Amino acid sequence: MAEDELAAFRERWKEELTSSKEKQGLVCAPSTSCSHSGQKDLKNSYFEDLKNLNCSSEKPEDTGCTAGGEETAAAESEDQPEYVSIARSLLDGRTSPLLDRIEQERTRRKRQYHNTTNACRVSLQQQQQQPQRKVKKDEELLDQLIQDLNEVNDIPFFDIELPYELALKIFENLNCAELGRCAQVSRAWRVLAEDSVLWFKMCTGEGYQQDASVSDSPCWKSTLRDCRNSAKTVRSNWKNRVGSISQLQFELGKVLCDVSSCDNFVLAGYTSGDVRLWDTLHWDSTASHLKTNSLSANIVPRPHVSHVQVNATVAAAAYEDGCVDVWSTETGGAPLHHYQSPGRLQALALSPDSPVLASAAGPDVRLDATDDRGYWRTIRQARLPKTVESLVLVPGREQQCPLAALAAGDAVYLLDPQEEKEEEEQEEATRTLHSVYGHPVTCLDASHSQVAFGVKRSGWAMHDGGNKIHVYSLETCKPVACVGDSLGDFTCINLRDSPPHLLVCGNKDRRVRVFDVRAGTSVASLYAHHLGVTSVQADDWKIVSGGGEGLVCVWEMRMGAKLWEMHNRHPVRHVRFNSSTLVTANIPDDKSPRGACITDDDLTAHRRHRGVICHYDFSEDALSQDHILPICRSDYIESSGYNYNIGLAVPYDRLSGSHPSH
Repeated sequence: MAEDELAAFRERWKEELTSSKEKQGLVCAPSTSCSHSGQKDLKNSYFEDLKNLNCSSEKPEDTGCTAGGEETAAAESEDQPEYVSIARSLLDGRTSPLLDRIEQERTRRKRQYHNTTNACRVSLQQQQQQPQRKVKKDEELLDQLIQDLNEVNDIPFFDIELPYELALKIFENLNCAELGRCAQVSRAWRVLAEDSVLWFKMCTGEGYQQDASVSDSPCWKSTLRDCRNSAKTVRSNWKNRVGSISQLQFELGKVLCDVSSCDNFVLAGYTSGDVRLWDTLHWDSTASHLKTNSLSANIVPRPHVSHVQVNATVAAAAYEDGCVDVWSTETGGAPLHHYQSPGRLQALALSPDSPVLASAAGPDVRLDATDDRGYWRTIRQARLPKTVESLVLVPGREQQCPLAALAAGDAVYLLDPQEEKEEEEQEEATRTLHSVYGHPVTCLDASHSQVAFGVKRSGWAMHDGGNKIHVYSLETCKPVACVGDSLGDFTCINLRDSPPHLLVCGNKDRRVRVFDVRAGTSVASLYAHHLGVTSVQADDWKIVSGGGEGLVCVWEMRMGAKLWEMHNRHPVRHVRFNSSTLVTANIPDDKSPRGACITDDDLTAHRRHRGVICHYDFSEDALSQDHILPICRSDYIESSGYNYNIGLAVPYDRLSGSHPSH
């Protein structure tokens, strides 16, 4: 009886398929098949397989049906779209590498479905009569057909057809939330969504663990989570001023002249001619003493230090008499390189990522670098028409020749430090990037692809909008943007450390401004310092600025709100921060204070005239016992700590300058 019902069911469906094909023109072209849904094509292919199966089950002598079925299948296979053939292969299980798993899942679902239907059948048999049972069997057969089609649709497509590497390429375009959703689809998708290479690329793409390899962590998904939580904690510490503050001082009674910092190194020069290097990873250790060259060691009194520069490998200092010394940050001690300039240096620049040093004495420019064996040599010398006032080296050119940008009067030049060549070729190596008569350049900075400088409007040109900042492309040497229109002179600019397409600058009109280079518009304008802005730096969410009145301010860029501030007596001449640390330097303008001590002949300056270097640490372990100053661990019995707030990591009175001993 069941076989007769199945045969009747097949004949009825064949008649419906035949009538539908006659209405639609027998065979659909590939262009029209796109209008039908993927599920309908799968069902049609399934019914066509049933028709072919019925034809093959007829008598062997009925060759007409067999030949006709083969011709029809061949014609349909030529005109069918590609996904129909894929569906046929999925139904037959021919191309599936997961055939066993699919068969197990299908058996489990059939067993579950039969258990449910059997329970329902037993209950219905007790209530219904025999004619009703026949209708129920037809419904069960149709439900079974729909269930088989659903099983085909539930199988992930590229688990069967795509290799693992191609599927991983697709998952690389998803973010963390989308990968989490995909991991809940199936076991195969979960393996793809939690692939170590996938999460390693995502971790390095967000700026974490840049120097790591895939094998450094057993679970990069957990590593990314920990890095994000740590960054969130550091940002909260920045906003709430939670951390430790340390003062880097050289207690020989001399005045601070210049400060430079890079990564975990801080370099300072003093009026005594001494140069000190600190490693802020071990800030409580003694400062590294950098010796002067043997020719200048016997000079009494020793000349003041005019400029200092430091990067991850070398440190450099220039003196008032024109001497320049270069040391290694690893060994310290005696200089690795020394040379004498004809006059006092107006500018000194060190490449942030390579051992290349540039100096300018009057109109003369000199560039020194190390060769393949590590020996220092002069790679370029040039003479400009005017005195060089500022000098920067373009970062990010480790594999190329370093490029220097110079500001001399009202012109900006690009110097290509190539080998000594003919005179006409040397002139071509020094290119004039910008020059407008009567508009002097006030500040200069460069990134790996652009140069930005402030131009002062004076005389007849003051009515055209005020002072401006020009941005030029290093690749084309053409102007990219012109922003500003300020009545005051631009005093400082930071393009190298700013986020992409943004630059931050300070002005004498007391404001800190952030500009979008692409649109040429202002992103933020903050009223900051009443004696003018002297130093500034910004990242993607905050701005740190220093003023001539000695105030260091931390701002939230999006809201334009001041988070906190710290004050000292002298102007802020240096501001540099990374993700978790901040270095500021308050440098006095008067390098030879008089009347500070009992006798004017005593050159030992009072503490309040020396200047101060502050190092802020906002990392997660910044409040550990090793990072707190000894005076903050003293009790109230000691006279030196009676008026300090023990809740701070450093005494506020010493920072503000109100304490008599400061």
